[in-house]
Amino acid sequence: MIRTDNCLAKLERMNKALSHQEADRVPVSDFFWGSFLARWREELGLAPDTDIYRYYDLDWVQLNPNLDPHIKPFEILSENEEEVVVRTGFEAVIRKKFAHPMPAFLRFETDSIEKMEAFRFDDPWDPRRYYSTGDDQINGVGDGFARQIPPFVSRLKALHPGFPVFGGVCEAHETIWRILGSENVMLWMGMYPDAIARFVERLFGFILECLRAQIKAADGMLDGMVIWGDVAYKKGMLFSPAYWRQHFKPGVKAMVDLCHSHHLPVIYHGCGNVNRIFEDFIEAGVDAYNPLEAKAGLDVVDLRRRFGHRIAFCGNMDVQVWAGGTDAEREAAVLRKLNAAKGGGLIFQSDHSVPSNVSAAAYEQVLNLVRTRGVYPLDLGEFDLPDLG
Repeated sequence: MIRTDNCLAKLERMNKALSHQEADRVPVSDFFWGSFLARWREELGLAPDTDIYRYYDLDWVQLNPNLDPHIKPFEILSENEEEVVVRTGFEAVIRKKFAHPMPAFLRFETDSIEKMEAFRFDDPWDPRRYYSTGDDQINGVGDGFARQIPPFVSRLKALHPGFPVFGGVCEAHETIWRILGSENVMLWMGMYPDAIARFVERLFGFILECLRAQIKAADGMLDGMVIWGDVAYKKGMLFSPAYWRQHFKPGVKAMVDLCHSHHLPVIYHGCGNVNRIFEDFIEAGVDAYNPLEAKAGLDVVDLRRRFGHRIAFCGNMDVQVWAGGTDAEREAAVLRKLNAAKGGGLIFQSDHSVPSNVSAAAYEQVLNLVRTRGVYPLDLGEFDLPDLG
């Protein structure tokens, strides 16, 4: 498919940022809560189907195929005007209240070690994951609720001419908690560490094949890959860094190596404070880390000082300042953090995703600041930090 010159310029901007070079300006995009999008459209008087990525011509987008262990339609257990309760292909029972931003996980069918050891995965190469309309948990149950998601390849083809498009895949922890529940994962790591380790190894086997199949199905239309893998919370790791290094890091490295063998850069998305294993992500070859939550104590300027240009950064822009700050406070926050873009290596985004307490005017101010003051060579005025470069 022929890509527009504008798309190629955005791709060059992204590739230079990820390879620590200065392009024309700092690339900018984001992830958006559905509640923000509703507010944004209302405040700007836009049609209900207005696409924010196209409206602002953002620099990259991200798509996931069907990553459910079991490919099947949602089983609707109950439904009314306020909520729906479904069983998904992760064999999780989830309640989605339509007015609430996130769903509630009610129970997990895989609720014993014996069931975990007996758990089997549908074929990661099944064409329905990539070429068919259907239900899946990752795309369908989140801050919104959607069924009959259009095929991954169709969505990719629609975006490919105009945007750099990154695919997506969940690593083992992001997958295991959706099967077992976070409480069981944490508890069983302590009680049955070897059994969990064996399941993690099987999970990575499934995930790597999903990754290979996704890359093949995309047929050259992907420009990178996002690995989803939350392993931390606000104060630190969810579990032992030593256990992560022994049982999760090798699988993450194998995923990164596979992507790199297809010339796809990798952005790893992990919430929380991952300071204790940040060096490990560099060793695994991760190209950029996202979202670098400011609310978890991470600061992209400090990270640039610590790690130099050994890894790129994607995010860290504090949405609490976007929501509650003055125009001057937002400007100061943006310009200070743009210091981390010196020499490339920064994709400007929020420190997770843009929530509904951010106004359309505030978001536009931030976006316009990046597009005017994020032009190379950077001129950050009084916010310039000369010890970064």
